[in-house]
Amino acid sequence: MYDELTKTDIRKMEEEIEYRKLVVRPNALKDVKDARAHGDLSENFEYHAAKKVKNQNESRIRYLERMIRTAKVISEDSAEDEVGINNTVTVEFLDDGLVEVYKIVTTVRGNSLEGLISNESPLGKALLGHKLGDVVHVQVNESVEYDVCVKAIEKTEDDGDKIRGF
Repeated sequence: MYDELTKTDIRKMEEEIEYRKLVVRPNALKDVKDARAHGDLSENFEYHAAKKVKNQNESRIRYLERMIRTAKVISEDSAEDEVGINNTVTVEFLDDGLVEVYKIVTTVRGNSLEGLISNESPLGKALLGHKLGDVVHVQVNESVEYDVCVKAIEKTEDDGDKIRGF
């Protein structure tokens, strides 16, 4: 399955790849070379740690390049009065009156602990395309469902949310 990414997501990934290739890679290679010069590699912790950092960097570059290569590009445009990708939405959970604020993002930027919910999550998927005042039914699975009311929609600019990685 292809990940749905916006042009902004792809641009951020390309920037990270460039940084990793031009800054992190040369530093990691230098660290490996310096650690190798310390002698016996079988007991050289610095060498093994430097190799690990170098390999993690190369792995992250390959991961990002694969994500870009296989991505399905989606639009982040939406009507002024409807919920879309990169919009901040205030919702009220109708069963208990709790009010929460979420930003709808793509899966690679999702982080529910920071209020960033994926457009593919049950709530994110249900909210897309709805307007101020709409009551939205969210079906999580066969036995869990709830309703929310859209209280506010804020068109937000890209503010540098990080792409999830390791």
